[in-house]
Amino acid sequence: MTYTIEDVTAIPTVAKQFLEDHPQGKVFAFDAEMGVGKTTFITGLLKAMGINELEGSPTYSLVNVYDSVMFGKIYHFDVYRLKNQHEAFDIGVEEMFYSGGICFVEWPEKVIDLLPENTIWVYLRRNEDNSRTITVKE
Repeated sequence: MTYTIEDVTAIPTVAKQFLEDHPQGKVFAFDAEMGVGKTTFITGLLKAMGINELEGSPTYSLVNVYDSVMFGKIYHFDVYRLKNQHEAFDIGVEEMFYSGGICFVEWPEKVIDLLPENTIWVYLRRNEDNSRTITVKE
């Protein structure tokens, strides 16, 4: 499945469609180069899920936890700063992945061995015209 974001004004519409297309998804691994828009798109997803008070990127905290009336517990991970998977294990990442809550994971390659088998991979790419293409592989 593929989505195109022409500019930031399209994010709410694409985020809503993304959530409708993946109602059973629990763990989403976001793969993209730095600066392509992982956090921006995840922010759009969180807003579409009814989260109005966002904490920003979890770059330093590693995970932000939200409660959504419509979706339940939501975890937003940014594991870029982890040195190894042992650090992720020590902070309880694996427990959160298998908690039944929805998980959005930035830099998933850092914790790839801890991700559930049914993780949905989301690839974001910047196009020449500065739009973004999102490709989802289940």
